[in-house]
Amino acid sequence: MPAEPIPDLASACAAAIRDAFSDYDARFDAITRRARRRFETRDWTAAREDAIERIELYDRCVAEISLELEQRLATQAQDRPLWSTIRDHYAGLIAELLDQELYKTFFNTLTRRFFKTRGVAADIEFVALDIEPTDRITHPVARHSYAVSGDLAATVERVLAGYPFAIAHVDARGDAMRVAQALMTRHADWGEGGIVAIELLDTVFYRERRAYLVGRIFGRDHYAPCVIALVHEDGGLRVDAVLSTRQHVAVLFGYTHSYFHADLATVGDAVVFLRTLLPGKPVDEIYTVLGRAKQGKTERYRHFFGYLGANQEQKLIQADGERGMVMAVFTLPGYPLVFKLIRDRFAYPKNIAREQVQEKYRLVFRHDRVGRLIDAQEYRFLRFPREQFAGVLLDELLGECRESVSEDGDDIVVHHCYIERRLRPLNLYIKEVSEDAALAAVLDYGQAIKDLARSNIFPGDLLLKNFGVTRNGRAIFYDYDELCLVSECRFRKLPEARNEEEEMHHGAWYYVADNDVFPEQFPRFLGLSPNQRAALLAAHGEIFDVGWWQRLQANLGAGGFTDVPPYPEALRL
Repeated sequence: MPAEPIPDLASACAAAIRDAFSDYDARFDAITRRARRRFETRDWTAAREDAIERIELYDRCVAEISLELEQRLATQAQDRPLWSTIRDHYAGLIAELLDQELYKTFFNTLTRRFFKTRGVAADIEFVALDIEPTDRITHPVARHSYAVSGDLAATVERVLAGYPFAIAHVDARGDAMRVAQALMTRHADWGEGGIVAIELLDTVFYRERRAYLVGRIFGRDHYAPCVIALVHEDGGLRVDAVLSTRQHVAVLFGYTHSYFHADLATVGDAVVFLRTLLPGKPVDEIYTVLGRAKQGKTERYRHFFGYLGANQEQKLIQADGERGMVMAVFTLPGYPLVFKLIRDRFAYPKNIAREQVQEKYRLVFRHDRVGRLIDAQEYRFLRFPREQFAGVLLDELLGECRESVSEDGDDIVVHHCYIERRLRPLNLYIKEVSEDAALAAVLDYGQAIKDLARSNIFPGDLLLKNFGVTRNGRAIFYDYDELCLVSECRFRKLPEARNEEEEMHHGAWYYVADNDVFPEQFPRFLGLSPNQRAALLAAHGEIFDVGWWQRLQANLGAGGFTDVPPYPEALRL
């Protein structure tokens, strides 16, 4: 059978790739739409299963179209000029689509897997390091607008009625009055007229056990974000909280939470709108928290390497903090990211394999992060100029991370790494800030351990160096090599020595299994001042009590659930 003419083959492949992403998008949307039914029926187990299914969908769809292309292209599958032509045909097919950037990322994923690309292949990929793709989007996202004519509570009641659910409000009028009072109190300084309008996206955002109405409020000369959080309790639907500051909404849409399920007709216009609410939030994090993690990775790559190329005088250096036994970590001083590479060998007493470390990161990727676990994105084959590495860092990477790093002429290729937002290590932070700020961070560290535990996560290593502090002062766990499920641990009370020989024994005189945990030992190794230690014990002493962990473990085993709101208690109505 004669070979298909190149133009026809390229056109057919381009159409197949476009259709494959459209199919992925439709399947993504179908899973996302289930969120409303899960919320209305309080089927939280199915909601968590949906979240995992949606996360795994992208790679499944990439594998399906890869197999189809391998069969169609046969011996031409590695033909770079052909793929360049396919790309050009594909660009024409998607040119009028608002979300064409998502289609381009899908195409690049395919070429990188077919050609095992190291760095960027401009001849067969879509490359745009110097432009902001969302800048061209002028299409307004669908939204509801409400003018306030004197009675803010009445307007809020209309807002709630404008988002009907298959469940009744427990007290819609009362909720509206409480929301109105909270907004008027917080924005009393807006002056004449106060709040004059409310504007909310048509789409309801769902995550874990809450639904969110997302938008903004307007005064005559001001505006602020506005997010109304709804919960479905035994009696029905009620408003749990209203968020109306950028700080609180930024945390809600932050990199320490799981992804929203929001049935958006298109994504780019929603990203543009959300950036008006959160102008300081990187566009990659907005794409990611909307569930478009691959696009988030693309935008993160685009922004970082654009910055790296424009700031060649800056050197990549070892990140601040204690040297990790499992990970080598580096950063660029002027950019808020860290790059984490698995070492070839782990120092004693670490007893874990490389594959197990990767599995810990996969666990976090799929788990409810409850605002306390940082989102670590996995990257492969990143290419850096050798000259931008500080000498001591380059020696470390080439000497201790050879499974993850190689040299290629004037470049260093990172074969595998995790990229995270850079946080200030907690053990350093409490030495650098005021006494009050340090104490607040220590207390939030205790709350972080509780929040993680209630979501069935035990950090494994509770040392302060394994937690970081965000710019909003929140304690976040980011060292995952010893992380495990609370349900897998065996929480034990320290045995009492039976004689002097046991009491004087160097190390543990009793048997300790891999999953044994002794909570009463935790405070000994934290390195806190007496005042910080006393405050931590007073506020969160339960986390050092074996009985608290055992009761929590029993509750989790019985299917129990402890709510971890993604906003401060003070914002709850």
